[in-house]
Amino acid sequence: MEFRLLGTVCVDTLTGPLPLGPAKRRSLLAALLLRANTPVSMAWLTDCLWDDAPPLHARTVIQGHVSRLRALLIGADAQAYGVELATLGDAYVLRAPETLLDSQRFEELLMLAREQRSPADSVLMLKEALSLWQGPALTGTYASAPLQAAAHALEESRLATVEQLARAYAVLGEHHRAAAVLRAEAVAHPMRETLAAALMTALYRSGRQSEALDWFHRTRRLLADELGIDPGRELADAYAQILRGDPDPAGDRSPSDPGQAPAAHREPGAPDGARTAPAPADVAAPAAPPRFPRIPAQPHPGTPPHPHPIDLLPRAPRGFHGRGAELTAISRAAAGEAPVCLVTGPAGVGKTALALHWARRSPAAFPDGRLYADLRGFSDTGEPTPLEVLREFLLALGVAPRRIPESVTGAAALFRSLTDRLSLLVVLDNVRDSAQVGQLLPGGTDCVTLITSRHRLEGLIASDAAVPVPLDVLEPPDGTALLAGVLGEERVAAEPMAARRLAELCGGLPLALRVTAARLAGRPQWTLAGMADELADERSRLTYLAVEDTGVSAALRLTVQQLPPDAVHHFARLGHHPGSHFDPYTAAALAGSDPVVAAASLERLAAAHLVTEAGPGRWILHDLVRLYARGLAPEAGAGALTGVLDHYIATALAAADTAEPGGEPCFVLPDGFHRPAAVRDFTDRAAAMDWLAAEREDLTLAAAAARSAGLEDRAWRIILLQWPHVVWRSRDGWVPMLELALAAAAARSDPYAESRVRNLLGWVLSEEGRTADAVALLEPSPGLARQAGDRLGEATALINLAIVQAEQGGLDMAMEGCGQALELARKEPDAHTEMLALQHLARMQLTAGRPQDALDSARTAFELGPEHEEAARRVLLTTVSGEAQLALGAEDEGILLLDLAATEAERAGYDVGAVRALEALLRVAAAPEYVRRYEEAVRRLADEG
Repeated sequence: MEFRLLGTVCVDTLTGPLPLGPAKRRSLLAALLLRANTPVSMAWLTDCLWDDAPPLHARTVIQGHVSRLRALLIGADAQAYGVELATLGDAYVLRAPETLLDSQRFEELLMLAREQRSPADSVLMLKEALSLWQGPALTGTYASAPLQAAAHALEESRLATVEQLARAYAVLGEHHRAAAVLRAEAVAHPMRETLAAALMTALYRSGRQSEALDWFHRTRRLLADELGIDPGRELADAYAQILRGDPDPAGDRSPSDPGQAPAAHREPGAPDGARTAPAPADVAAPAAPPRFPRIPAQPHPGTPPHPHPIDLLPRAPRGFHGRGAELTAISRAAAGEAPVCLVTGPAGVGKTALALHWARRSPAAFPDGRLYADLRGFSDTGEPTPLEVLREFLLALGVAPRRIPESVTGAAALFRSLTDRLSLLVVLDNVRDSAQVGQLLPGGTDCVTLITSRHRLEGLIASDAAVPVPLDVLEPPDGTALLAGVLGEERVAAEPMAARRLAELCGGLPLALRVTAARLAGRPQWTLAGMADELADERSRLTYLAVEDTGVSAALRLTVQQLPPDAVHHFARLGHHPGSHFDPYTAAALAGSDPVVAAASLERLAAAHLVTEAGPGRWILHDLVRLYARGLAPEAGAGALTGVLDHYIATALAAADTAEPGGEPCFVLPDGFHRPAAVRDFTDRAAAMDWLAAEREDLTLAAAAARSAGLEDRAWRIILLQWPHVVWRSRDGWVPMLELALAAAAARSDPYAESRVRNLLGWVLSEEGRTADAVALLEPSPGLARQAGDRLGEATALINLAIVQAEQGGLDMAMEGCGQALELARKEPDAHTEMLALQHLARMQLTAGRPQDALDSARTAFELGPEHEEAARRVLLTTVSGEAQLALGAEDEGILLLDLAATEAERAGYDVGAVRALEALLRVAAAPEYVRRYEEAVRRLADEG
């Protein structure tokens, strides 16, 4: 176990970092670690977690975070390391050996470096100390004043260590190394004059005088531009002495004391005697110093990107060989009018590789871009619907999600219309039959459609004049060329007949050839002839040549036999994965191992070409390889599925806890829940939301697999845990997935589950404008929650029902429902649900013409203290407060609050909230600035959905 403050605050264990969750909990841990083994008062913790106005429930929030942190540490066997989170009256103390804390080890290494007599030994100690840093100190914590001050102090210590390391290098005469370590920091801290002076000295001693002088002028101009000041004495002296050719420029320390601590850093503009002394004549600034160009700010994530060609193609295949006739045939077919090119052939023959290789060869031929979709026509993970594919295409073409038609016919018509005047390539991979692509063909005469399939698709040839390009197995020369691409020309040229025989024995299938080549590449002592003899002895030889699946199985079996047991174990379980991709955490859950072991096995499997890395830390299985892997251990299917489902539940719980830290967990864990060895840690809301978005498809596939396996208790949980993503993008086609969850809950006759799912599904329906459907779905929900004894679920159901009742004009009934929900939340008690009830009650009271009541409800909600991460809640409460002030005649106060709400919404990327606040502002203050911001927010909302 190891505690880290020098970078992202985390607790590292043998199985990976603990899932600390939201920034407040991470901040609490940082505050305890900064005063490790010392009691930390509740007052100081409150200062670390909030600004000047902590919520009334701050103590309760801290106690909750301490409780969850203590549970995490106990679950990681903290006691075995001498770690304990204890309560001492009104304080907490985190007891831990100093050797487990990276900041303490950093200080110890600095002390050891100062005690070394040898500069070389000092260098070793200082480099080891700096290697402990993995980013800015206290990353991932709340930016409170105490934590910012602590982070600044740690950063100052790091910079001083860098300067100390440079001086030690200088004593050794390694001035180029000193310049290298100083340059990176001088770039990052351009106004730290001690760094600039030290860098100038190191550059000068390295024989790079012109660079040293250039760095001085760059720093001088920056100081003038940003602060209106001249260089300080240390920087000016270094410059003057370099000009004089002084062999010992300023900034050097005594060679006998490389570990001497540096002088205190003088902040630019701070009082200093050098400020009053006139600068030397040769360092005087010109009357009008040239200005540095300002670095433009990074665009907001919601702003539309600059126009560029669309490219959805996967990475181009490597080691592609031969297929000259087929490539020519595709090019010839693509030259026709509105061409449809059809690449067909048996499984494993390289259809996708050929299509992607051709698609990547001439990007200029398709100036408007290239679209790609894997239709998984021969996959057991399920095919995407035409509407799902069209949705991805339309999004890539710039259509906002809300503007995409809900019917296949409408979406296909829009796709044809948008592509009518474009020059675009559309690649449709792994097509099962002609009907699967009928709605996916573009409309422009300059568009090319390239289709791959194991079937001949004669219907497409008849209906759309598709030009078939049949793909057969590789001829022996191309097969041997593929082998040479992996093994090297010399090894193949040494045994040309054996190489040809291998190509023939592999049946010309690229997949089989690559696997065989991988075995040989890892065994340089093996001969190609020996490998060919082994393949020739296979009893399934004839079947291997005649049936592609069996042929691939034979090649895979020979590869798997050479793998270590851990890799084989993981490989066999990967075949039972219900999703389309996996990472080390997923692989570990399937195999019942931990992510470290799983990652090592995945690397082994990737080296043997059994899995493919589709992106950093993200792997996929070829369809045929998946089938083979599944057959290795068919009896393990049930356990592997349960393991990966529980992995998804645990990870989604951590994501929801980080994205919406104030929220009560959606449910208790299912019976027989198996907690994974390690759960992914999310440092902030953005990371959690990114994971939910990236895993949406696989979470849906996992829920469907759970439903098919009779594990309905897992199915509805996996779906419901995506609620932060559902709420953030409420109109993004969630209804079918939530209906699956409702069916799973109903199948178990579980009123608790059914009520919870109805709550979320009903809310989504109301957001989509389907108010009548929402009411019908939500009306039974409070009773179901009451039947299950779920008081908070009943409160949430009453709130959601009240929202749709208010939309239908039943304000009195709606406010009564919110009032009942408020009472239930206070009895529990649960501040998050209480805030939710007050937020919606305030909006209804305002609509009913009761602005003072609305203002009082909003103020009460604010006193409960929305967490820092809950930007959307604060925005909505501030907006309704501003509108209430306007209704009460307090126009200045109302405008101030609405502007504050809009600003926070813009900063958080919450465009819906920005539009609401700015709409209210424009009703009373049509300033050009508000008009501009409103139009930009509307545009972002339209672009992003």
